Amino acid sequence: MSEIVSGQGGTIVPLDDVEMYLTAGEWPWAAENRERIDAHWLRLKAEKPALFNGQVLVMCESRIADRRLTGRYIATDYASFLAMRDFGVPAPGTGNCFAMAALRAADGAFVLGVMGEHTANAGKAYFPAGTPDLADVRPDGRVDLLGSVGRELAEETGLGAGDVTIGDGWTAVLDGARLALMRPVQSELPAETLVARIRHFLAAEAEPELADVRLVRRAADIDPATMPPFLQRYLRHVLG
Repeated sequence: MSEIVSGQGGTIVPLDDVEMYLTAGEWPWAAENRERIDAHWLRLKAEKPALFNGQVLVMCESRIADRRLTGRYIATDYASFLAMRDFGVPAPGTGNCFAMAALRAADGAFVLGVMGEHTANAGKAYFPAGTPDLADVRPDGRVDLLGSVGRELAEETGLGAGDVTIGDGWTAVLDGARLALMRPVQSELPAETLVARIRHFLAAEAEPELADVRLVRRAADIDPATMPPFLQRYLRHVLG
């Protein structure tokens, strides 16, 4: 994956490095649209009471050049983040930039999680991932997206640093306002054993983020009904 490749579902861009920083201040769009955002949040909470309005990071600037992504995030509440998703992107360059653990079993199968009913993306199938938040910000202001990969993988699947090998580099998938950063994560376990281990972890959780696990071994396993276009794009690109 050494070249930029465009197609349905997004543009594939190989990256050697990602350097994103948190910028101070309040997100102007959220302040200007507070009343509308709050009303939208009340509707979402009525449908899914488990939603929590914590602080997350929204991309407010980005640039890709020489196989390197640079840019900035700004902190906002989850209500504003979901409003951006549902209302439409407020300005060019604004969007959701997040890191995903492209988890692969020893036999080559990709392992995806199916989001639980209490989540904002219920029923959707993704790699372990999460919107960056203030816990991902280093003292120098840099947003640790690689750290986010490990944290989300552990929280969603129970797999820690000793259970997998995290590969080098990133594969970015640019799909409108979404900038998905895929990091290769390899398990030494065969797919069925890995799935059984993750399901055992989920069964022991009081309120797991995932409802189940799904395998993708070949392009025919890609499900357009549950897998977002950017993920389909990545899987088709890698599986050939």
